Amino acid sequence: MRKQFILSILTFLVTALLSSVTARGQAQAASDPWQSLRFLIGTWDAKTTSGTAAAQSNGIYSFGLELKDHILARHSSNGACKAPADFNCDHSDLLYLFLDHQSIKAIYFDNEGHVIHYSVSTPTPASVVFLSDSSLPGPQFRLAYERSQSILSGKFQMKMPGQSEFTSYLEWSGNRK
Repeated sequence: MRKQFILSILTFLVTALLSSVTARGQAQAASDPWQSLRFLIGTWDAKTTSGTAAAQSNGIYSFGLELKDHILARHSSNGACKAPADFNCDHSDLLYLFLDHQSIKAIYFDNEGHVIHYSVSTPTPASVVFLSDSSLPGPQFRLAYERSQSILSGKFQMKMPGQSEFTSYLEWSGNRK
């Protein structure tokens, strides 16, 4: 009888402790919805490394929290650029990440009039994938970032209708400034 009583108390204490740890973790996630994306925050150099755009460019972009931490925004600016005539070396864009209920979404705008809506996932603690809706007409887009130590690499990829694989249009990487 005494063993059962002690076992019951121990079970209760372990359950209470696990509940407390789980609740604390959930509270931290709720209080910082950007935790999984904090590795992006900062100003980064960007130098193209490959892609079908065949562009050679460099620039700077930054991720930062805005509007009382309700939005995570990426701003970019271009530097030197050599590219084919159909590539816009004067390209500029904005990417805004926001909470939509319990998930993170993003919307992209550029100076060429493109608007892309993305769902956002974080497959690893140092990577993020932005994926447009495949059911919409036209190409599907995927934007991905991965941080390895002090280098942040990115890829902008497209999958044309009828294709099964994404093709990299532009890839870049750079150090934190």
